[in-house]
Amino acid sequence: MILITGASGTVGRAVLNEVLKNGQPLRAMYRGEEEARKAPKGLATVIADFSSKDSLKRALEGVETVFLVCSPIPALTELENNVIDACRDSGGAHIVLNSAMGAADYPKSFPSWHRRVEDKLQASGLGYTILRPNGFMQNIVTFYAPSIRAQGSFYAAMGDAQISYIDVRDVACVAALALRSPANHAGKTYELNGPEAVTCADIAERISRIANRQVTFVDIPEDAQRKSMLDLGMPAWQVQALLELQQYYKNGQGRDVTDVVPALLGRPPVNLNQFLEEFKEQFRS
Repeated sequence: MILITGASGTVGRAVLNEVLKNGQPLRAMYRGEEEARKAPKGLATVIADFSSKDSLKRALEGVETVFLVCSPIPALTELENNVIDACRDSGGAHIVLNSAMGAADYPKSFPSWHRRVEDKLQASGLGYTILRPNGFMQNIVTFYAPSIRAQGSFYAAMGDAQISYIDVRDVACVAALALRSPANHAGKTYELNGPEAVTCADIAERISRIANRQVTFVDIPEDAQRKSMLDLGMPAWQVQALLELQQYYKNGQGRDVTDVVPALLGRPPVNLNQFLEEFKEQFRS
């Protein structure tokens, strides 16, 4: 039995969809009834909360492997640690942890939160597999498409930083491998990159060509981006974390291209042109 936490989120939903393809016993964890009602028909669901040990105990009954993912919030470390404790108390399920690129060496922002969870998991005595995905291609749509649709431009304090973006569905394919065959991936930490490193200017050029409209990237000062995000109502902790993450990329980190994903999946990962072609309507007015 596989338990997918965060089943309504970007990563959890992608993992759920991938594991469903193989017909393995599966349970999806949701925080509330409303979310659970949106689950695929016939799927076993459970209502649980990372902050409730009793609900986690119920969710883990009969479970052998767990996909662990939490929203990027300040309580991430505490909440995911609760799941690790619950797994240990419930008989020792193998955990496939969704961590983040930079957890190995960047002591700031979201990567530092994930690193604390990694350390606890590795010391727990449980079987584990750690995934450290780079930035998601899906975030290009989430964060850049609204202003592209409205103004033909997107804005960030990113300069010429390069990122080897990965499609979240490729992350899900790797996660599904580890969930189905945990013994084959036990104790492994996988750094997951896309097939090429690109700048924001590269992204603008490709969207222009593929969506058939002029798109420009505007590099803005960090203070201007901070003010813009705060003016939009984003909490200060989130703004700070995002700017620190951008600095990680501006430091030249996050641009590596490796053979980890193709070696695991037996095929090339989705490339940026393929992704933008699939979602080109999102960038049109």
